[in-house]
Amino acid sequence: MLALAIFAFTLILVIWQPRGLGIGWSAMGGAALALLTGVVGWADVPVVWDIVWDATFTFVALIIISLLLDEAGFFQWAALHVARWGGGNGRRLFPLVVVLGAVIAAFFANDGAALLLTPIVMAILLRLNFSAAATLAFIVACGFVADTTSLPLVISNLVNIVSANYFGIGFGRYAAVMVPVNLVALAATLGVLWAYYGRQVPASYRMDQLEAPSAAIRDHLVFRAAFPLLAVLLLAYFVLAPLGVPVAAVTGAAALVLLVLAGRWHRGGNGAVVSVRKVMREAPWQIVVFSLGMYLVVYGLRNAGLTNHLAGVLEWLAGHGLWAATIGTGVGAALLSSVMNNMPGVLVGALAIEQAQGIPPAIREAMVYANVIGCDLGPKFTPIGSLATLLWLHVLARKGTTITWGQYMKVGLVITPPVLLAVLAALALWLPVVGTP
Repeated sequence: MLALAIFAFTLILVIWQPRGLGIGWSAMGGAALALLTGVVGWADVPVVWDIVWDATFTFVALIIISLLLDEAGFFQWAALHVARWGGGNGRRLFPLVVVLGAVIAAFFANDGAALLLTPIVMAILLRLNFSAAATLAFIVACGFVADTTSLPLVISNLVNIVSANYFGIGFGRYAAVMVPVNLVALAATLGVLWAYYGRQVPASYRMDQLEAPSAAIRDHLVFRAAFPLLAVLLLAYFVLAPLGVPVAAVTGAAALVLLVLAGRWHRGGNGAVVSVRKVMREAPWQIVVFSLGMYLVVYGLRNAGLTNHLAGVLEWLAGHGLWAATIGTGVGAALLSSVMNNMPGVLVGALAIEQAQGIPPAIREAMVYANVIGCDLGPKFTPIGSLATLLWLHVLARKGTTITWGQYMKVGLVITPPVLLAVLAALALWLPVVGTP
């Protein structure tokens, strides 16, 4: 009960953030309390750090890359191209924006897709004179697709990185399983969003209100470096990961290259130079402290025996076959993430899967991926399911669009379950096809 009380207290501080208290300090305060009360021991600190360090620094590097490209105008350029591809047809523009969100989520993580794309789409819709209802449809689509399609690559979500590192899943193996599953996630997401918001989307819009995509580019050198750098980065993940090179090292190297390009001293004919100082100031350094602190608190739940009880449930599910194990684990992980946040949720699920006894390897692997899916999609049930959602709502409020928790849950509870079930079913169908590693 003490471990659970410390976890609940820490989570409340993280979500509430009294007097602007950073999430890292809230989590570290909970970790200190867990250490002082003996819920976790000092020997647990290096164990937890070994679990989180690669995922944490990969995430920070990805966000730095995203912020640099955003400052250079890369995402606005992409959004303007998509708006032009819509050809003045609003019902064509809606799925194009959803697909753009999915692509950004795949390569720049769910946080990048939600926090960077949403304000850009809002600005474009304002220029196109979309109604408030139509604008809301596109805004929710951006926030929703950012999480539901953050499955395909290890780097697409912090949850993916933690789980892949914990179970030693290679970058190539992970992609072989989850890329096809993510395509189902994209199709299901587009389907439910269109069913819910299709009537709000205007039939047409005026193309003459759009500026040329090239006008969005603010730093031509950084912009020109984006595509080759991303191509090399993706290739490096597949080549270097089997050699034991940490994902954080590969991503960090790419971030360093962009920082060097953006921080050049001359302007020449390349346009305005990106503010490296601003980017480094806005990078999520708090997530480093948060990861260690929050996972120490979660490890206290493991020490208190909570994950043993969950392991028993997983053993029971495994006894009923692949489909029961996949659906049950995924739905359970989703519900757990929606009430305790997906960051601690994924570790709780991973610890329980590891502790479960007598589970066949194929079913255990299905549970690992189902846990990831549940923790990626589960946050869409409630605003507290992920920090990205809380930050997304905060960004919207600053832009003059307020979505209350009640409004959010009304939408999330309707459109999340069918997507979650479709994706878990796709996993159960695809895993026997792709085979065991």
